[in-house]
Amino acid sequence: MIRGEHLTKVYGVGSVEVRALDGVDIEIAKGEFVGVMGASGSGKSTLLHMLGLLDRPTDGALAIDGVDVTRLSEGERELFRLQRLGYVFQDYALVPELTAQENVYLPSKVRGMTAKECTVACRGILDQVGLKDRAGFLPGELSGGEQQRVAIARALVNRPALLLADEPCANLDSRNSVLILDLIRKLNRELRQTVVMVSHEDWHRRYFDRVLFLRDGRIVEDEYGGDAPGTA
Repeated sequence: MIRGEHLTKVYGVGSVEVRALDGVDIEIAKGEFVGVMGASGSGKSTLLHMLGLLDRPTDGALAIDGVDVTRLSEGERELFRLQRLGYVFQDYALVPELTAQENVYLPSKVRGMTAKECTVACRGILDQVGLKDRAGFLPGELSGGEQQRVAIARALVNRPALLLADEPCANLDSRNSVLILDLIRKLNRELRQTVVMVSHEDWHRRYFDRVLFLRDGRIVEDEYGGDAPGTA
């Protein structure tokens, strides 16, 4: 599903050179739920941006879903992101003037689906995330947890090969964080949806199949997920 070799990202030049990623090798199988953890500045977001084709490596190779994405043009990268990747951000990134269904509708519309096809797809995924009865509500009329579920539905409406989540619970209380993580894990299992999620919360480890720990731009641990010491 994902294969990265010697992924390197260097910012700046000379004495101010910063190696945000320093020769990372990574393999993730289809259907895995992988957590990426580490201290601030360890390279978590840089790695996620690389996997999401939001940034290019300075060196190294990256293949996603059988495609060598490092060789794609900018136009091809945009099309790949639209067709095969889904994103969930910590700030929801919803359009406030659009209803929940209309926010979910956007990626399908951009892909060229008809209005009828978009409506069917949107209603189906909103039902899966438990928001069928909230489809006509604006983001401001929804709780933070509900807004994040809309964002998850929008990310999954096109059935992407890979779902990327950047600290999706950062703005949620503990109750809603559990609801969101339970939902992502449920979709991961039922749809065999490959998920890579950045997190800084130790208790989130119980949801992951594997956890990659980064330090100074390198993967220093790659271990099975499950309950972390000291968590319930």
